[in-house]
Amino acid sequence: MEHVVERRGLGPFSVAPIGFGAMRLTGPNVFGPPPDRREAIRVLQEAVARGVDHIDTAQFYGPDIVNELIREALHPYPRGLILVSKVGARRDARGGILADDEPHQLRRAIEANLRTLDLEALPVVNLRLMRNTEPDSFFDEQVGAMISARDDGLVNSIGLSNIASAHLTRALQMTDVACVQNFFHAASRESQPLLEECTRRGIAFVPFGSLGFGVTGPDAVLRRREVVEEAARLGVTPAQMVLAWALALAPNMLLIPGASSVGHLRENLAASGVQLDPEAVDRLRAM
Repeated sequence: MEHVVERRGLGPFSVAPIGFGAMRLTGPNVFGPPPDRREAIRVLQEAVARGVDHIDTAQFYGPDIVNELIREALHPYPRGLILVSKVGARRDARGGILADDEPHQLRRAIEANLRTLDLEALPVVNLRLMRNTEPDSFFDEQVGAMISARDDGLVNSIGLSNIASAHLTRALQMTDVACVQNFFHAASRESQPLLEECTRRGIAFVPFGSLGFGVTGPDAVLRRREVVEEAARLGVTPAQMVLAWALALAPNMLLIPGASSVGHLRENLAASGVQLDPEAVDRLRAM
């Protein structure tokens, strides 16, 4: 029997459950060029060759560098490849992350993405929130800028990143939302209620940091005793264990693990074929 590749919704698009987060194709702290540019190109080309059709990027990764690598490696883009970017932040000369989220700045960033990626329209752009506030008139203006960019043909679909449930509710009063991208992994599940709301509404949930990130880096996930022991019992790697667990949580879960080497990329993508038994699922759920 022919193997049927699973597909999951991303707004109006359909993609494989595991995509690729391109953030790590830079220097340290997502700043500056990668240590091996040729390997970065290889990783992108290998990802697409292995069926990845959802790549997450941002103009401020590098800055500029990741988008330029994607264009160099993959343009002209294969049919069905969904490039997802985000706007709302910028980098200073030392690599610091600053808000760049006024409505006119969002529009400018969308246009910059189009230039560096050499696209006429971006399939999905996430509005990344940089201010820890409740939805207010400024948030309405931000969403309005995204809607204007979509109406002008620069963007196909709008997503939200780093949000609370109240932001999603407010945005849905103004427009459709293709996806929500929040920090989430097995040992850090503050966004679980938002995941459940997205599941009810049929909105893709795309966690960043699914293998650990920032102050809760990989040691907080991949070296946890529960993960290491269950991975060994099932004959998979800790990374595959964590990714397979996330995929099993909800039918709207889309993963974008990063990789800076072809070997790591292949390890991550193989997680889509990992079947966890109830004991493994329950043990990670209890973390």
